[in-house]
Amino acid sequence: MRVGFIGLGSQGGPMARRIVEAGHPTTLWARRPETLAAFADTDATVAQSPAELAAASDLVCLCVVGDADVTQVVEGAEGVLSGSAGGGVIAVHSTIHPDTCREIAKIAAEKGVQVIDAPVSGGGHAAAEGRLLVMVGGETDTVERCRPVFDSYAGRVVHLGDLGAGQVAKLLNNLLFTANLATAASTFTLGTELGIDPQRLGEFLSEGTANSFALSTIAPLGGSLEILAAHASGLLRKDVGLIGDLADRASAGRGAVVTAAETTLELMESLR
Repeated sequence: MRVGFIGLGSQGGPMARRIVEAGHPTTLWARRPETLAAFADTDATVAQSPAELAAASDLVCLCVVGDADVTQVVEGAEGVLSGSAGGGVIAVHSTIHPDTCREIAKIAAEKGVQVIDAPVSGGGHAAAEGRLLVMVGGETDTVERCRPVFDSYAGRVVHLGDLGAGQVAKLLNNLLFTANLATAASTFTLGTELGIDPQRLGEFLSEGTANSFALSTIAPLGGSLEILAAHASGLLRKDVGLIGDLADRASAGRGAVVTAAETTLELMESLR
């Protein structure tokens, strides 16, 4: 399968390299040309536009930041759809609103192009090591057709249902991670006030039943959210907002997890 990849950031870059190294003919395009330098030693081809990339690809993978970025790259002038041929597939690895995926799918269907949502979890290191978790929504036949490409960078690929299901699952994952940050950070604060050294506390909790990915993220920082707030608070707020919107539309209770996530965001904003 010929693969096109757009979005060569800290996570997308390692994903694209894994695809190339797995032997899939790969074409790249980047809004920031400097990100292409890392692929100079590979067999990847560079396209001059998303349209040119799409014309050379059976599967186009998108790993750009947000809804507006995905829409622009797909539907804009010289976008993916302007170069796509019938029978192609677009895989949205970005974490966006599931409705955005569905809207793009309607437009893509007019050109005979299918869309699946395939957000990922694990970060750049997991991508480089082929350990990402991929949460997929879309038609079964299309997902299975793309699975060999996903397997090049994934430790596990989970097909969760129809288009949009992958995005809902990823947003729930990020919601719980955000909520866990508040409980972990407040535990370190309480421990410090009770006379426990935060570094020793982190070592102990990381080996116990209270361990979580959130705790292991901030334990080396003495339980502080400050560094994470500087880099991730905007993205986490976006994702918590998206899942809140989905809950409200479905008249679903937000519950304690949303309350805890909002507490995390407030703590992060106080540190910025």
